[in-house]
Amino acid sequence: MQFIRFSDLCANGQARGQRVFIRADLNVPQDDEGKITEDTRIRASIPAIQMALDAGAAVMVTSHLGRPTEGEFKPEDSLAPVAARMGELMGRSIPVVANWVDGVTVEPGQLVMLENCRLNVGEKKNKPELAAKLGKLCDIFVHDAFGTAHRAEGTTYGIAETAPIACAGPLLAAEMDAIGKALANPKRPLIAIVAGSKVSTKLTILQALAKNVDGLIVGGGIANTFMLAAGLKIGKSLAEPDLIGEAKAVIDAMKARGAAVPIPTDVVCAKSFSPDAVATVKAATDVADDDLILDIGPETAQLLAEQLKKAGTIVWNGPVGVFEFAAFENGTKVIAHAIAESSAFSIAGGGDTLAAIAKYGIEKDVGYISTGGGAFLEVLEGKTLPAFEVLARRAETP
Repeated sequence: MQFIRFSDLCANGQARGQRVFIRADLNVPQDDEGKITEDTRIRASIPAIQMALDAGAAVMVTSHLGRPTEGEFKPEDSLAPVAARMGELMGRSIPVVANWVDGVTVEPGQLVMLENCRLNVGEKKNKPELAAKLGKLCDIFVHDAFGTAHRAEGTTYGIAETAPIACAGPLLAAEMDAIGKALANPKRPLIAIVAGSKVSTKLTILQALAKNVDGLIVGGGIANTFMLAAGLKIGKSLAEPDLIGEAKAVIDAMKARGAAVPIPTDVVCAKSFSPDAVATVKAATDVADDDLILDIGPETAQLLAEQLKKAGTIVWNGPVGVFEFAAFENGTKVIAHAIAESSAFSIAGGGDTLAAIAKYGIEKDVGYISTGGGAFLEVLEGKTLPAFEVLARRAETP
């Protein structure tokens, strides 16, 4: 995928003296008093901002925060706490500018934060009149918010069409590179792990991957539905019996290509869903009517681990069991360590997946950890994200 990289514009001097508008993802969690409780996204956004400042640009940065009503400012919607925290991290004061759509005064070497972009009327629906104004604010638009790359909004898409130059910041560029490496031109075999509570929420992803991957590992409630499709009993486990036909279609689509959806041969069951429930390992054929399947069994986990260690590329979205409970974490733990030990290029995304990666301390052993939940899932569905599309188009016709 061709796109302009902001790092290249800085390196060749094109950003010097220019007005640079950076769309970051600063949508951080806050407590009831408005204090930021976790600042990872702020820290992650700083390299692009510092890159622009070091290049001698006049820098504007904005983001959405929460779910404000357009045109109705409330104090809790303000980016002021974000600006304060970013200022602490960067060792500088960062002014917050309100009502900025009609013009911003900022000089080379200066950095200002533009108030919550979702307060602007027309942002969510990308109204053309707003997009035109946004494009006039800058010489270079930098999209550096992968978490919003699946949304065609004013500050994620409209401005990319109207700004003189539109490019990808370092965070977005890294996502685009990793996704291209994992899905557009992967080293084979390509193994995908798709887990979660419901087939319905991941059905389009499963269908899209079934056309491309060499192995499709399913987990969680999704695996239970596939076990039903394979003729196995699952007791009172979470599943969607009405989607057995769709599960069978995915299995058949894989089989037609000489690929497979491995069905668990053993499982870990309990009589209740609780952290202190007694865990029992059973053959997949021996699940009782009152059993809850809460993890894959050790035999299945080992078989999948061996498959992952031989992979060329691994895409991981979702833990394969209730890994939050110690008695039902083994499957996810074994798979996590197999991914870490594999020589394959791995890309992982989704909130629960990131939690599992952190729990097992394998951050440095995963090829790329995607920061955008919804955007990552849409990529797996085979969709072209609006941000990718417009940046690729602008690279061809600046």
